[in-house]
Amino acid sequence: MALAELSASYTKTTTPFHSSQPSLSSTSPRFSDHFRRSFRSIPRSRNATISCSVASDQVQTPIPVQAENPKGKTECYGVFCLTYDLQAEEETKSWKKLINISVSGAAGMISNHLLFKLASGEVFGPNQPIALKLLGSERSIQALEGVAMELEDSLFPLLREVSIGINPYEVFQDAEWALLIGAKPRGPGMERAGLLDINGQIFAEQGKALNAVASHNVKVIVVGNPCNTNALICMKNAPNIPAKNFHALTRLDENRAKCQLALKAGVFYDQVSNMTIWGNHSTTQVPDFLNARIKGLPVKEVIKDHKWLEEEFTEKVQKRGGVLIQKWGRSSAASTAVSIVDAIKSLITPTPEGDWFSSGVYTNGNPYGIAEDIVFSIPCRSKGDGDYELVKEVIFDDYLLKRIRKTEAELLAEKRCVAHLTGEGVAFCDLTEDTMLPGEM
Repeated sequence: MALAELSASYTKTTTPFHSSQPSLSSTSPRFSDHFRRSFRSIPRSRNATISCSVASDQVQTPIPVQAENPKGKTECYGVFCLTYDLQAEEETKSWKKLINISVSGAAGMISNHLLFKLASGEVFGPNQPIALKLLGSERSIQALEGVAMELEDSLFPLLREVSIGINPYEVFQDAEWALLIGAKPRGPGMERAGLLDINGQIFAEQGKALNAVASHNVKVIVVGNPCNTNALICMKNAPNIPAKNFHALTRLDENRAKCQLALKAGVFYDQVSNMTIWGNHSTTQVPDFLNARIKGLPVKEVIKDHKWLEEEFTEKVQKRGGVLIQKWGRSSAASTAVSIVDAIKSLITPTPEGDWFSSGVYTNGNPYGIAEDIVFSIPCRSKGDGDYELVKEVIFDDYLLKRIRKTEAELLAEKRCVAHLTGEGVAFCDLTEDTMLPGEM
């Protein structure tokens, strides 16, 4: 979903009671064993952010409340705000401190799959309450209201707050994770340079907003394409946030590569490890079968058909998204959402001994000789603290190096195309070929 309007302010917020609140009395109406719900909503006024609560027996009629806006009062009504009045039971005593997760493009298909995984506890765990802050556009605001309604109706105990808006300076407030999904897809006749400029402006603005209002240790995963260069733009516009905290999503490419290797070898996918996607999230990406392993053995020892590895395997991974669109008529929203979950889990869960995962990260200080000052997918491992380190024990051959240089050249050319958005002077676009994104036909 394109974020066409970024300057206007429109926010609806839920503000549940936290677990430190007193238990419900035995005479209080209860919707379930753990919480009761009361609903409220904020009228569509600019710069309005209201926190209010309505007793469950009073929701039939609008009730005036004191707004945070000092100019006057507004009404509290409707079904878009939610209160969990949680009992101080054993289940909640072990809960961690609430974390704020901001998601852009929140009314889109990828988010439609992702948000419910986040709210259910599947991603951050069964004792981690979360607040979801959902960013959309003027055009998508009603759809965002529908998303909020579905999240409410799903009765997720861990989902403590939901807010929606079109102003990133409000939606990114205190964000500890920012999942930047919203971007404009390439339309008919649009060159890659045009897509870079249009989406680059969105991510420049979002970088500035993150820099201004998010947690200074916020972890940022850029999904909107072209995600590598969008991540670079976002990072350059957020100088107060560590460059290491920005990721471009290449996990879906890694998952696709593991699937193809497993199918060819006749094993289950969990037997494939050490899979790296090098470079750009485009059809120049390099799925690395040289360092990958199947049942602990080098792939080339298990799969003897090396021609298949160099040709069919590589092309299948690079073009998988486009083929899926041809077959199904829609993009790979569900598997993209799964890969976002995998990417987050890779950062908050210790990497298994000897294994690694792929992520598009900032290249400064990399040990591979890859050009610095770009966002490039490389092998990483994590201790589970949200941080990562680069894997050093990888090998290269002429085939792998040649293809890495090609994807590197494409990213350097993309960087020159967006120099006006990264503070590096006048843009000069000299892309040698108009390569496609994996989800394009």
